[in-house]
Amino acid sequence: MKKFIETIRNIFKIEELKSRLAITFLLVLVYRFGSFIALPGIDTTQLSELSKQTSGGLMMLLDMFSGGAFSNASIFALGIMPYISASIVVQLLGMAFPYFQKLQREGESGRQRMNQITRYLTILILLIQGPAYLVNLRMQVGSVVPEGAFFVITSVLILAAGSMFVLWLGERITEKGVGNGISFIILVGIIARLPRAVVGEFSSRLHEAAGGLVLFLAEIVFLLVVIGFSVLLVQGTRKVPVQYAKRVVGNQQYGGVRQYIPLKVNAANVMPIIFAQAIMFIPASLSGLFASDGEVSNFAMTFMNNNSFWYNLVFFLLIIAFTYFYTAVTVNPTQMAEEMKRNNGFIPGIKPGKKTAEYLDTIMSRITLPGSIFLGIVAILPAFAGSEWLGVSASFAQFFGGTSLLIMVGVVLDTLQQIESYLLMRHYDGLMKGGKIKGRSGSIAAY
Repeated sequence: MKKFIETIRNIFKIEELKSRLAITFLLVLVYRFGSFIALPGIDTTQLSELSKQTSGGLMMLLDMFSGGAFSNASIFALGIMPYISASIVVQLLGMAFPYFQKLQREGESGRQRMNQITRYLTILILLIQGPAYLVNLRMQVGSVVPEGAFFVITSVLILAAGSMFVLWLGERITEKGVGNGISFIILVGIIARLPRAVVGEFSSRLHEAAGGLVLFLAEIVFLLVVIGFSVLLVQGTRKVPVQYAKRVVGNQQYGGVRQYIPLKVNAANVMPIIFAQAIMFIPASLSGLFASDGEVSNFAMTFMNNNSFWYNLVFFLLIIAFTYFYTAVTVNPTQMAEEMKRNNGFIPGIKPGKKTAEYLDTIMSRITLPGSIFLGIVAILPAFAGSEWLGVSASFAQFFGGTSLLIMVGVVLDTLQQIESYLLMRHYDGLMKGGKIKGRSGSIAAY
């Protein structure tokens, strides 16, 4: 406790860090306040049916990512997920079209152009999802939704503007606050649902005839175990030895020092699960547009039920595919091999250059497979937790792995790592005695 209090004091001694934390807190307050501002013309007292719809299934997860704005018919109801969907599309285009590949090679100017394209695509997605949300809203609480084209047009524009404002808040957190803003916005929405889920699960277990409290404690222990494995998944590395020579004469290298390249078991971190989840949200987001007489098709219903077999199978396979995709985008074995060669480095027993690149690529492929499978297993754990034979409530089951838990672990580690870097730069002790915190930002940016 004494160490913790001393660390808090050290944090507030650093003016820049204190200012960044205050800005982050204020921007988060703005986001949370906006999630309770309903669309003009909506009677918020009549939204009980919409709340029931978001009490389970994929709609509950969608509501969680929006911080409850979806069920509040808020101006932020569409949240940040349209931007993530647009980011996925743009990154996939970068693998298929020369124009986008050229932009990726142009450095900062190319990155700014791709960000601009991503924003335009986000607005297009919002203009499609906005009417779909209003159709779903009318299906659930039709009596309180105003009629007429004026309401539809203005509400779609407000929803699109609200989502872009959330994106702006995330960017300001990244620029002037602490941590990655987009990830932090998602984290805030998830954490906002956690206390209610824990209290609800505790109350339901307490009313059971026998063993309810014991089962609740067992659930908490299992949750802590899953969190521990998730931290290992985010931080796990495979070290590759590299010998650096002090001097080179002809083909002979003399002296030198041995170092290690820490290749991450899951180099893509939580990005595959966020990407896959964004894809899985598409049927739920557009179901209202394709509903016939208020009834959603069986196909859409299957992929709106996050406990169904087909939903979890597709989700699992998408996570594996996106893990390989994002690892290929962020880890460049050829570049790593060239940098080693320029610095007179080599992997013992492997020729520098092309052979080194092939060796690193082989290692990455081998360690990515178990990492992606484990990531997929953790992602679908909520389906098992919420099954009949375990009986965990739907809201609490989402924290037994899945997108919620992995995002929480990854973003918290990122934020703590950034705070620790400020402390170490000012020659204060870090947050942990046992070494530095390993987050995601050491290898890739979250977005």
